[in-house]
Amino acid sequence: MRKPLKYLSLMLIGLAMSGAIAACTGTASTNNGNSETAKLTLVSYAVTQSAYSQIIPKFVEQWKNQTGQEVIFDQSYGGSGSQTRAVIDGLEADVVALALALDTKKIEQAGLIQPGWEKEFPNDSIVHKSVAALVKRDDSVKITSWADLANKDIKVVTANPKTSGGARWNFLALWGAVTQAGGNEQQAEQYVATVLKNAPVLPKDAREASDVFYKQGQGNVLINYENEVILAQQKGEKSTYVIPTDYNISIDNPVAIVDTNVDKHGTREIAEAFVEFLFTPEAQREFAKVGFRPVDPTVTQEFASQYPAVKKLFTVKDLGGWDKIQGKFFDDGAAFDKIMSKNGKS
Repeated sequence: MRKPLKYLSLMLIGLAMSGAIAACTGTASTNNGNSETAKLTLVSYAVTQSAYSQIIPKFVEQWKNQTGQEVIFDQSYGGSGSQTRAVIDGLEADVVALALALDTKKIEQAGLIQPGWEKEFPNDSIVHKSVAALVKRDDSVKITSWADLANKDIKVVTANPKTSGGARWNFLALWGAVTQAGGNEQQAEQYVATVLKNAPVLPKDAREASDVFYKQGQGNVLINYENEVILAQQKGEKSTYVIPTDYNISIDNPVAIVDTNVDKHGTREIAEAFVEFLFTPEAQREFAKVGFRPVDPTVTQEFASQYPAVKKLFTVKDLGGWDKIQGKFFDDGAAFDKIMSKNGKS
């Protein structure tokens, strides 16, 4: 059975870490049959790797100091959708940190994660966030807000939301930029249809969309995540981008324990302690350094200058929740298919 969450505020997470570690010393031998070492498998999506490369050693050191036990991490990074399929198909993740809750729910539906995982950890298990960014080909591209994307001289590159989980955030950002500003759904559909009609191509995933934009030179605006743009700049890529601050979508990234696997591996206590550690200021700072908007209020203030404030930051819940969104927008024959058919691109 899953241990119920007993932590009432983010401020208590650090204290809870010690308690979780102490509780684990008596059960560590169930992992690999060796009380001196334990193995934990983290499966996440590609752009989180820079953060986890800093976070995991901090957790390992803290765990070793508290328990004397060495934790060895197996790590897997890739596209969120492909990582989801890999876990369902047998990649025995103890912890999954994916790009969107819809992917985590697919693992739940496969019977590997117990229902209610969202309430296991603080902030509905959202460990970090981002927003949509509009990357310009160069300074000759004149855009400042979502409305500018409907101009006939703007050629937007975004992945196909039928094949890319990440691209669904882009679609929802476009749709919500209208409905959250008071527009009706007919106006939202017309706006999104206009933007997509001018798109030169809809690549299969976010990585291919970036290649189409940067390497192939197609389009003059790329819809991307703020965190990806920041990380790319840190790696030396030069780009000019705009964060729409009137309306934008909160791209919420969840973390969850894979119940079937941690019970099989005897790693539940360690996995819970690790996930709890991700919500501490120490770990949240590492996420913030590589472009993710932190969920810890103190760290959010520390990095306020790096992340432009959005006047109206809407969420998946504001759009009806993932179950409704999937059926309304992305199932066969739903809104996206209708828009593509209207544009003659079906």
